[in-house]
Amino acid sequence: MSLRTEKVASLIKEEIGMYFTREFRDPAYGFITVTEVHVTPDLKIAKIYVSIMGSPDVKAATLKMLEDHKGEIRSFIGSTIRLKFTPAIQFYVDETLDRVEKINNLIRQIHKDDATKGPE
Repeated sequence: MSLRTEKVASLIKEEIGMYFTREFRDPAYGFITVTEVHVTPDLKIAKIYVSIMGSPDVKAATLKMLEDHKGEIRSFIGSTIRLKFTPAIQFYVDETLDRVEKINNLIRQIHKDDATKGPE
């Protein structure tokens, strides 16, 4: 990534993060965190990776809500970041935190099993 695309991605990440905390406070949706933003070299597409806290149903509803509000979010980006073209946005769910939690639970279970067996 070039320096310009990195700066644009960073700005988009910061602005959208603030927008989510301001606009999407409904408890019916999960807690949304922007984890990463990747912008194509021509600055036409922004891939936004979000982490959503909640049950699988809440995650699905939240992602659908984000897809439904894509136009508003893109307009917000266009009004806050001065670019020749406002990039089209695509949302992706970042499952990294879920995978980390699963691995941590497995490690805890292994340690728990080892402690109950005792020295052999």
